[in-house]
Amino acid sequence: MPEGYLPVRRRPFPRTGRGQTCAASSPPFNKKSEAPKVPESKASGQPRPPKHLQKSTAKWFRSVVDEWDLEDHHVRILTLAAEAWDQIQLCREVIAEGGHTFQDRFQQPKERPEVAIMHNARLAFARLIRELDLDFAGESPGRPPALRSNRR
Repeated sequence: MPEGYLPVRRRPFPRTGRGQTCAASSPPFNKKSEAPKVPESKASGQPRPPKHLQKSTAKWFRSVVDEWDLEDHHVRILTLAAEAWDQIQLCREVIAEGGHTFQDRFQQPKERPEVAIMHNARLAFARLIRELDLDFAGESPGRPPALRSNRR
């Protein structure tokens, strides 16, 4: 053994019995947790837009809720779509201010992270809107038939 070298003693993992977990605070696997309720306005009983949405997005959220008959899972999908839209707008502002690229420490142009974030948010928004099936126009060729389940 070289001089000055001290071996490192590693602790063995704690042994747990069947059905036990290492973390004392983790819940048991068979326990079901309830999903949080969708906030509703007191007057109309319609779902309210989340408070963290921008004003224009919250207005769009209210218009969709007023126009369409949405169940709880549709409202959750709509909330995710609204959040994705806000993320797109925020990235658009940052990109408009700083451009699509920046120079790294070697003075090489690199794409801003906001470009990828905006791209992913656009895809998520398009997929969520398609999942909500809010288009009322007829079927377009090359696409599967639209679901007519959530229309008034």
